[in-house]
Amino acid sequence: MAVELAGEAVELEQHALHAPHRVYGPSALGGGLQRFWSLTFMLAKTEFKLRFFGSVLGYLWTLVRPLLLFGVTLFVFTDILEVNKGTHEPHYAEYLLQSIILFTYFQEATGGAVPSLVARENILRRVRFPRLVIPLSVALNSLFNLGLNLVVVFIFILASGISPQLSWLELLLFIPWLVVLSVGTGMLLSALYVRFRDMQPIWEVSLQLLYYGSPIIYTVTSAAKHHFFGISFAKLLVANPFAVIVTQARKALLEPSAPSAVQAFGGYAHLAIPLGLTAAIFILGLWYFNHEAPLISEKL
Repeated sequence: MAVELAGEAVELEQHALHAPHRVYGPSALGGGLQRFWSLTFMLAKTEFKLRFFGSVLGYLWTLVRPLLLFGVTLFVFTDILEVNKGTHEPHYAEYLLQSIILFTYFQEATGGAVPSLVARENILRRVRFPRLVIPLSVALNSLFNLGLNLVVVFIFILASGISPQLSWLELLLFIPWLVVLSVGTGMLLSALYVRFRDMQPIWEVSLQLLYYGSPIIYTVTSAAKHHFFGISFAKLLVANPFAVIVTQARKALLEPSAPSAVQAFGGYAHLAIPLGLTAAIFILGLWYFNHEAPLISEKL
């Protein structure tokens, strides 16, 4: 292995001498698709196991943070502030839990991706492999956690008296949407962080704004009662892809009578905004990461 790495280093040096204006380095996706996904899965699985190595409770720790946040938020909003009491927002507790779980995935996948390249500096400097494996493995590791957390969500839903229904299959639509949004954001932020270390505190603040600016502790029905400059707050939320996801999840999993994302945000045409924004973030993230991939080792 050492001989191979030394040979590659000499080869890169010779290329640099003959073409000083070009930068040679590992690409974002090079090496074959099978190898790419094998490395991604292996790294995600390893990180998932190491995270709980030596822990008594093990994987149960993945449930602690979202459940604590859910418990505190539910207590404050229902018992202290007396929000959503009675029949105004049925299944509010289950809605709050599922929304927090979905947001926790987005928070882990994007927040973990930001420093992921810098955290693996030693590997990036010594081993040639597709650089995109690293932020994707963070998203996949977070997806493992999401799967475990969703089991708890469905236990709460069934315990509340809601029977399984075909609309639950919509989970297969909005979870991939959430993954695409998270991966695109993670690719962009991880590449930016290599050059601009301010990205981490900026994104932490942005996540807090997104948390309160999304219908998590309130529903889109409640948001429709408030206006800014004569425009319903629910209409403004259409620009937020996460708001569309949790709104549709509420109707699919909890309340068939609740407004769908289409109804809440003013028709199918308006959904082009969050869908287009998700696609734009993913394409921009992939393009920028692919552009920066050969330079990552040099900039670390």
